[in-house]
Amino acid sequence: MSRSKWKGPFVHAKLFKDIKKRRKNDVETVSRRSTIIPIFIGTNFNIYNGKKFSKVVVSKEMVGFKLGEFSPTRKKFSFKKKNK
Repeated sequence: MSRSKWKGPFVHAKLFKDIKKRRKNDVETVSRRSTIIPIFIGTNFNIYNGKKFSKVVVSKEMVGFKLGEFSPTRKKFSFKKKNK
């Protein structure tokens, strides 16, 4: 279910405060549920995927998506070939 329009997009309060202050160029966050808003364009995010931080640079096309969509949590699966 989507979030109602009158509430607006969800952005974690600490994340929003870090962006407003522009203390760092790289912002580390574990809030994968936060929505990307136009203020975030051009900012480097280190997003935690459960094991490590992955670097994501926000562009204009990413606005409206969640931060977690750009930091995969699972590795690509492939079958091992057997040696005879």
